[in-house]
Amino acid sequence: MPKVKSAKSSRQHNEIQKQGIQFNKTFGQHILKNPLVVTSMIEKAALRPSDVALEIGPGTGNMTVKLLEKVKKVVACEVDPRMVAELQKRVQSTPFQAKLTVLQGDVLERELPFFDVCVANMPYQISSPFVFKLLLHRPFFRCAVLMFQREFAQRLVAKPGDKLYCRLSVNTQLLARVDIIMKVGKNNFRPPPKVESSVIRLEPINPPPDINYKEWDGLLRICFLRKNKTLSALFNFSSICDMLKHNYEVHCSVNNVPIEKDFNMKEKIDLVLKESGYEGKRARSMDIDDFLLLLCAFNKHNIHFS
Repeated sequence: MPKVKSAKSSRQHNEIQKQGIQFNKTFGQHILKNPLVVTSMIEKAALRPSDVALEIGPGTGNMTVKLLEKVKKVVACEVDPRMVAELQKRVQSTPFQAKLTVLQGDVLERELPFFDVCVANMPYQISSPFVFKLLLHRPFFRCAVLMFQREFAQRLVAKPGDKLYCRLSVNTQLLARVDIIMKVGKNNFRPPPKVESSVIRLEPINPPPDINYKEWDGLLRICFLRKNKTLSALFNFSSICDMLKHNYEVHCSVNNVPIEKDFNMKEKIDLVLKESGYEGKRARSMDIDDFLLLLCAFNKHNIHFS
């Protein structure tokens, strides 16, 4: 039995077609057309009337209008000026007009505004940098309900030993509680993407772990460069030794720490790995506590990653 499109949705998209607006794949424009998915995402966000909601890539405004019904204010970030015009036209002369602020431009290139909750059908090509931007955003927001490509969503929640476990998994789970809450098939979009999608709910951990995040991420970048190699083999790469030697010399100089005679960075790294018991470990099977202990062991010997 063929699926029946809602009259309102069909009218809206027909109007866009008449205006000659084509969805731009460069911007990752796949408009979520199923109102049930939109409603479910908004319900999972547990919105309050006093909330400021942030939406990324609002497109033609199917979710935006639903958000405006629930919250005090919506800030929508949209890179495509045609979609900005369509969205503004949609709320023009309605009670929602005063509650909507549209920021045109690349969300990765601007400071995020204040918001309580983020709800978005994400442009998939900016998924990873946006998640990192979101995790480091201050002041803290309450939660984010985001649609991603299914494999990307699975990376966010992957555990040690999983095939998709990676730097993104560790960073996300260090700073937030994250769960996959819904699967969404490609036929729920216009035009249909080539991949299946999933919706995740992310809640920042407040207060966050008391660590230097640049140091932490520098360590992870090295460990996940070849996640199946032992740390002993990985840290043996000359480029890594040279970088850590430079950082060590800078740290010692700034802190008036004398550098021992006949200093050898490779030997120092081997000593740290052996003392900490991580020389034979591989990043693919290490959890957050393992990486925290490893960072502490390196820092104790004045070896830094930023």
